[in-house]
Amino acid sequence: MKVKPIILCGGAGTRLFPNFKKSPSKQFIDFGGWTLFGKTLDRIINPIFDSPVISTNKIYEKLVRKILKKKNIKKFKIILEPVKKNTAPAIISSILISEIKMNQPVLVLPSDHYLPEIDKFNKILKSNLLNLNNSNIFIFGVKPKNSNSDYGYLLSKKIKKNISKVIKFIEKPNEKSAKKIILKKGSWNSGIVLARKDSIINNAKKMQSFLFNCCLNAVIKSKLKKNTISLNKKYFNKIKAISFDYAILEKAKEINSIQLNLTWSDLGSWKEIFNVIKSKTTQVYLNKNTFYRPWGNYKNFFKGENFLLKELTIYRKSSISLQKHHHRSEHWTVTSGKPKITLGKKFFFKKKNDNIFVPKGTIHRIENIYNKPVKIIEAQLGGVLKETDIVRYQDVYGRVK
Repeated sequence: MKVKPIILCGGAGTRLFPNFKKSPSKQFIDFGGWTLFGKTLDRIINPIFDSPVISTNKIYEKLVRKILKKKNIKKFKIILEPVKKNTAPAIISSILISEIKMNQPVLVLPSDHYLPEIDKFNKILKSNLLNLNNSNIFIFGVKPKNSNSDYGYLLSKKIKKNISKVIKFIEKPNEKSAKKIILKKGSWNSGIVLARKDSIINNAKKMQSFLFNCCLNAVIKSKLKKNTISLNKKYFNKIKAISFDYAILEKAKEINSIQLNLTWSDLGSWKEIFNVIKSKTTQVYLNKNTFYRPWGNYKNFFKGENFLLKELTIYRKSSISLQKHHHRSEHWTVTSGKPKITLGKKFFFKKKNDNIFVPKGTIHRIENIYNKPVKIIEAQLGGVLKETDIVRYQDVYGRVK
């Protein structure tokens, strides 16, 4: 029996675009001819997969259809949520549609993950299908590349030859705790779930009976138009927003893990997005997009809708001007050095991997008082992303007008 992919496609870009009124959803951002949703669809163009089910909401329907058409995927079902209620209602509602057979294996895929090693992933997936039954659920754990505090973690122990049982979920620990978890052979929690339909139903009935019944009624009372199912608003509104991890995985008894030792990221930070884009950037492109200033240089890596991604290098004993912007905010991630940051009336020092948010209209400055160059990833967010949107107050290079 083929695997039914359920693609979760209803999230907003709030982690990348905090306090930004028109946040582009991460899964639909065009990173130069490709989107994360499109890459997710690429992973299911394989004979082991049945036609996909895409769980989203009305505001994204046109974008979903546009990318499905671009990928030439003609057979699919779109499930429209009336309101966002997190991943548990999205998964359970999707599972309940009649075209998924009761004992059919289902693969739940977040649409905003970067996982380029498709063949390797599908081979691991296929090898685990015979382990599925009507009560167990498998979560994919990724072998950590570093002690990233932006991810949740799994701790597992082997119970059979090819099966490891999850003994603990850890939600986004700090870096010190993450290092300890990795020493215990912990994995990043990818959020990718594999199970049979009847197993998810059985666990949902047992762990979340009210949630399950609301989802069931939202599906039964839904409106079907061509290949689109609009869930019933009355019943779906009764649901409390909750993640699938909290609702089911952390409560159920038979939760197992599948280890992935491959490239994976949920691209939840500008640093991760920068690293992916940088890996695809040619030297010819960089040569054309490197701009030199008295304090150092900046490289424009990518311009998207309402955002610009660049890398700043501030030389030793150098400083950008004390400045502000009328039309943009900025997110900084320190990747090298120890910059002195001025933000409003305060100043402080930052180190590698620290983040700084510069709200629109806030006076700010980066200074490098040490010998080692400072490198900062800068994501500019706003309607005007030009060098002309700089108001200088102090500048050691005489650029204040």
